[in-house]
Amino acid sequence: MMIGVGLTLPAQNLNVFNARRASFKCQKSPLNPTSRRHVSSASSTELTRETLSNLEKLLQKSNQPDPERVVKTSTSNGSIETKGKGLLEGLNLSRIWPEMKAAEEMSPRHLNRLQRLLSKTMEYSPRNNLGSRWREYHGCNDWSGLLDPLDENLRREVVRYGEFVQAAYHGFHSNPAMSTDEAPLPRHVALPDRSYKVTKSLYTTSSVGLPKWVDDVAPDLGWMTQRSSWIGYVAVCDDKREIHRMGRREIVIALRGTATCMEWAENFRAQLDQIPESDDPTQRVERGFLSLHKTRGAHVPSLAELVVEEVQRLIEMYKGEPLSITITGHSLGAALSLLVADEISSCAPHVPPVAVFSFGGPRVGNKGFVERLNKKNVKVLRIVNNQDLITKVPGVFIGEKAQQQQQDNPWTYSHVGTELRVDTKMSPYLKSNVDIACCHDLEAYLHLVDGYLSSKCPFRSNAKRSLAKLLHDQGSNVKQLYTHKALSLNLERDRFSFPMPSCLPSPSQ
Repeated sequence: MMIGVGLTLPAQNLNVFNARRASFKCQKSPLNPTSRRHVSSASSTELTRETLSNLEKLLQKSNQPDPERVVKTSTSNGSIETKGKGLLEGLNLSRIWPEMKAAEEMSPRHLNRLQRLLSKTMEYSPRNNLGSRWREYHGCNDWSGLLDPLDENLRREVVRYGEFVQAAYHGFHSNPAMSTDEAPLPRHVALPDRSYKVTKSLYTTSSVGLPKWVDDVAPDLGWMTQRSSWIGYVAVCDDKREIHRMGRREIVIALRGTATCMEWAENFRAQLDQIPESDDPTQRVERGFLSLHKTRGAHVPSLAELVVEEVQRLIEMYKGEPLSITITGHSLGAALSLLVADEISSCAPHVPPVAVFSFGGPRVGNKGFVERLNKKNVKVLRIVNNQDLITKVPGVFIGEKAQQQQQDNPWTYSHVGTELRVDTKMSPYLKSNVDIACCHDLEAYLHLVDGYLSSKCPFRSNAKRSLAKLLHDQGSNVKQLYTHKALSLNLERDRFSFPMPSCLPSPSQ
């Protein structure tokens, strides 16, 4: 080496070069513990741990990368190369630290995964083109072959519809008050998908009658027996790219769950009443749900009238185009979704395909009502949490087995459609003894759907839905191991804010 240097450098510069080369060789990385002491084979694991600790400290000072700039490219050998991400995203900790087992990927020690899932930054990935298969994903074959194992495209669509319902909750809670003296003004709804636009606000009216003697004594108590509330919206896809991706223009009707005391009162009116438009006395639905669906308010039409009027208008506006109608709701909204589907399935001569995606919905009617929807070709996919009590009422008190034995009884409740059953106990993040509220929570539902693979497989390790909102809404039901790690990553739950994204992130790969 010295001979080569001597041949290429003048003699008078040789001493200067050797001095600089010696200085360069002494410079060590501050992240490398070996620069401070000799490394022995017995302390290699300890040094690796210290290196990772230094990396974590360094990365916590770095800014979060822009998710829009994350690009994945294929290399010559077929592997995926990630560009534009932070340093931690590009590390393979299991390769750096061989002692990490594959089963520990779901552990908080796996900083790469946990920091991403706890981050407020949304991840974006391409939406697959549904094209000619859109009818299959919309339920034309009752989702046969798509549920177990769960199809990636269907998973993404189900989570997308759940996000529409979350927008309905957000729209109500941002302004729950409604004037009793005048008609409501148009309400702004922050949709999770900018490809859609809201065309109509929907209202429901609770009407719980008091005994006649109360009306005679205090006729001014009418405000206590009837109240109208904003419950959801109608939206239509208005983006050419999204229409091309989905294979049709989609009309979405999203309905929130119970949010007022009057709505709770309606929920407990569990008698089965005959459907007004039906000549068959065996077709019956719950009295409270029917009241919310059909009752007019002082300044607003009934939910049934609002939906039918808007759907008829949109069908006429987009006449000649391939259309579909998707109704989605959670809890009370899931129950009303079935009544809305029944209403609009015959509101026009040529109604587009109608499908319902419901989350945590109760039973709504009897077997006669189920047969009525089947004859109208209304497709229903019920997403059910195995621990959710709401999905077992009305009728839970006589037991599930007795419920099945009395299906032909016109006074017995029956579920509608196809079921996608998830289980809280399958999530590695939630406690095994979560409370009733968590089992029924919509964000918990979306978390479970995003991680669901099949009935015989555990929670998928590559689930992409952020844990931030789940920690915020159900922090007491998340395992302490993860809440403590969230705090150590400076992601305190009390400081979370959740602005509605302008574009829905994909939960699929």
